[in-house]
Amino acid sequence: MTSTAPGLAATALKLARALDNIPDGDAPTSQAVVADKLHALMVRLRALAPVQSEGDDVDDITRKREERQAEVRRKAAGG
Repeated sequence: MTSTAPGLAATALKLARALDNIPDGDAPTSQAVVADKLHALMVRLRALAPVQSEGDDVDDITRKREERQAEVRRKAAGG
């Protein structure tokens, strides 16, 4: 992600740090503006991020089934 949009990522980090450094209850308008800008930037960064395929239960069941079938084929082949 950072190699795709290093400027956006750096800006997001700066905004997050700035938001963290505003004391609670102090400058609520500033907090709202920074939070809004940070949110918009995070939406853009998420859209640029590559989609990662994570295994779910169905994938696990499929993988185990394939392993069992491979074992049966191996035994049937005399191995």
